[in-house]
Amino acid sequence: MRSTSRLASALALASLFIPAFAFAAADKPVTEIKVVEEIAAKVNGEIITRGELDRQRAAIRAAAEKQGLKGQALEDAVNKAAADALRDQIDQLLLVQKGKEMSINVDAEVNRRVADIQRQSGIADPDKFHDYVREQTGESFEDLKLAFKNQLLTQRVIGDLVYRNVTIPKADMEKYYEEHKKEFIRQETVSVREILVATPDNNPARIAAAEKKAKDLVERARKGEKFADIARQSSDAETAKDEGMLGTFTKGQLNKTIEDAIFTQKKGYVTDPIRIAAGFEILRVEERTAEGQATFDEVTSEINNRLSEPKVGPKLRETLTQLRANAFLQIKPGYLDSGAAPDKDTTWKDPAQLKPQTTTKEAVANARHWKKFMNVVPYGRTGVKDRGAAAPPEVAPIPTTPVKNADGSPSK
Repeated sequence: MRSTSRLASALALASLFIPAFAFAAADKPVTEIKVVEEIAAKVNGEIITRGELDRQRAAIRAAAEKQGLKGQALEDAVNKAAADALRDQIDQLLLVQKGKEMSINVDAEVNRRVADIQRQSGIADPDKFHDYVREQTGESFEDLKLAFKNQLLTQRVIGDLVYRNVTIPKADMEKYYEEHKKEFIRQETVSVREILVATPDNNPARIAAAEKKAKDLVERARKGEKFADIARQSSDAETAKDEGMLGTFTKGQLNKTIEDAIFTQKKGYVTDPIRIAAGFEILRVEERTAEGQATFDEVTSEINNRLSEPKVGPKLRETLTQLRANAFLQIKPGYLDSGAAPDKDTTWKDPAQLKPQTTTKEAVANARHWKKFMNVVPYGRTGVKDRGAAAPPEVAPIPTTPVKNADGSPSK
């Protein structure tokens, strides 16, 4: 319905202009027509487009409507949040860029997230799973992985640059624990690794061969061979890249057959092959926690995060202001960065001398995606490379933060 509506709107709009260009375009192949996106801002060689900001506004409206807002209250909420849309886009671009500069690697966690989705889908064949992702999200498998990667990079950078510099006295944490003990009654959890022997079709001979292979792998693991090594070498799941690490689960998060096989077992237990839609699953219990009151030591990190939260916001904004001060940043007239750094010149330069004000829609097809996928709203790509010549950045040196030029080379 949505694509039909968009097509109808586009045809209706085009009909208003047909008389003006019909003859001029009559002999021009349709394939030559390019749809362009207006560039709103340039950040260290990457761009943010008007289309991205429009999609962000649409996502804000959808979230507000889901909360039950209507009429003027809805419009006020959307306008208030959308006023910071460009700021938020620049924020994330800067954080992702900083994460890459710091050589932060989140590939293992990305693989775990993707593997969890694949396991839930029950699709072992990679090509079919990639098709499934596109059907569910409207985007490619690689876009989904990149969305997770940017989200995780952002979180890690905030952790390293902000949370790490917020100190909460132990006495304050102990006091909080005593006053909120009921909030730290933990559920039973199990951390597991997996090996998947896939059965891509219903061929009886292939299923029998897969089951035999799975049983052989179980025997190897039970005889003492490292489960992680077997998973890396023999598993058909995405988690093979992370030595089979699947994650930590509470009851109700896995299907009952798997839960019954692992929740009653001790650390180190390797299951028999379990038949699932994707093939034969083998699991190893890595860790387990019993249900009951968590000790202070077990929840210290969580308490620290809770008490740090009120202090993190202002410090994060300080960090982002600092990143802006060192960035090559241009903002087109008519757009506002509500997080602008004081005295930072972000004037949009003459496009005839610098870079074009527009880019093709195809060039920004990998821009930020806001569609919800299995209860996760990934942040998506934060921009695309703008490879035109760039003016040298205005740099405010910060001893602890290496600075790069707009083209990515080290600042000298």
